[in-house]
Amino acid sequence: MTAETKGVELVAVSKLFGLMAAVDGIDLAIPAGSYCCLIGPSGCGKTSTLRMIAGHETPTAGDILIGGLNVTALPPSRRGTAMMFQSYALFPHLSCLDNVAFSLKMRGIGKAERRAQARAMLERVQLADLAERRPAQLSGGQQQRIALARALITNPSVLLLDEPLSALDPFLRGQMREELKRLQREIGITFIHVTHAQDEAMALADLVVVMERGRILQTGSPREVFERPATTFVARFLGGHVVLQDGANRIAIRSDRMRLMPPANLPRRLPGRITAVEYHGPFVRLALRDDDGAAHSVLLSEAEFHAHPVALGDRVVAGFAPEDAHILAN
Repeated sequence: MTAETKGVELVAVSKLFGLMAAVDGIDLAIPAGSYCCLIGPSGCGKTSTLRMIAGHETPTAGDILIGGLNVTALPPSRRGTAMMFQSYALFPHLSCLDNVAFSLKMRGIGKAERRAQARAMLERVQLADLAERRPAQLSGGQQQRIALARALITNPSVLLLDEPLSALDPFLRGQMREELKRLQREIGITFIHVTHAQDEAMALADLVVVMERGRILQTGSPREVFERPATTFVARFLGGHVVLQDGANRIAIRSDRMRLMPPANLPRRLPGRITAVEYHGPFVRLALRDDDGAAHSVLLSEAEFHAHPVALGDRVVAGFAPEDAHILAN
């Protein structure tokens, strides 16, 4: 039986390490039962934020509420959260079954009952047939599922995930993204997932939180954040945008809305030279350096590219429709 799902709220939360603000007065509301991804570059404060929610770091200022209860002063064991670490931290001398059951053992649950619960959890992550293996006998993806099962067996209201897919190869990352989303929907609890990978956040999240230098720059659904990035930093960090100065304004245009040799109905033009051509199957990415030396990307469908191919070094003119430009705050 899963614990009741709960939302998480951060109110004016800061974390100082010496004189450095790792997290700088952030406010954030994460709805109950949602999948939230905190994204940003290294050092932006996302992991410190996760650790404060878990209770592994104490805020310098502000409050953390889970399900409406102020948990700022509570230890991790009393918050109703569970954390899955980047390293997985599995016990090498224990079987998969006993790794999953370990936290129940620490709570004094009898051997037969905790093993029965652990087997049920292994069924849920589709690894019941590997119950007696040791971690060293598992693939990276299987180890990750064991770590996930160990976190979930405590029936948390909120599951915290610190870069859980970073150690996996691209194929396994895709598989595990699907597994995480399936489990979150099936179990129904709140997931808070830290990652630096934009594609991971876009694929998984209901709520994306973009951080930089300890502050939250933008929150919203993946579509909202991608379609209307708030700042130049957000547009460039997410990728997939051309960022230009347009008079007094900074503007962003989705790279897939850019066209080469624009017709009359695309009056905005950007001359430059092709510096790379990358084939990606359904689309071709063109790297373009404009006459001011700035680098941009243009994404064309495979059919569109092959109808009018260009090569490295070619001089081109890219264009976009005014309605495809989005004004950035800064």
